[in-house]
Formats: sequence, C-alpha cells, structure tokens
Amino acid sequence: MVIALVDSRPGWDSTGITAGLLFIAAAVFAGVARDRPWLWALLVGLPLPILEVVRTGNAGSVIALGFAALGAAVGRAVRRAA
Repeated sequence: MVIALVDSRPGWDSTGITAGLLFIAAAVFAGVARDRPWLWALLVGLPLPILEVVRTGNAGSVIALGFAALGAAVGRAVRRAA
C-alpha cells in the first residue's frame, strides 16, 4: 500500500523505482513465507492498479502485477535453493 501511495503522488515520476520496489518487496515476502507466492504477488502488487484505476481510470498500471509476480517467483526460488 505504501508503494501505491508514493507512486500516486504528483511529484513522483519514476516508474523504474516503483517496479523495482514491487519486485523486491514481493521477493522478500515470498522468500520469507515460502508458501503461496501468488498471494504475496497479489498483496504487494494489487494496491497500485486498484488505486490508479479508481483515481485516473487508466488500467495501464496492471503491469505492476507482473513485476510483483516475478519478484515472488524469484523469492520463492531463492528460498527453495537455499
């Protein structure tokens, strides 16, 4: 939720940092929890598209779910390998 709020601020225009934060947060949570990485991807990535669609009507931020899903998959894979 914090990432979504920061991303929605008028002065914030750094998509790369937002995508990186989504990836890292999902990877950390999925790596620590080890169970249900898809749930962590949704919990980390879904607030951003919801906020953006409600606020602007633009569904382009749904791509954020992809970054969160990739991060969760990497986090789980790293934890399994360790």
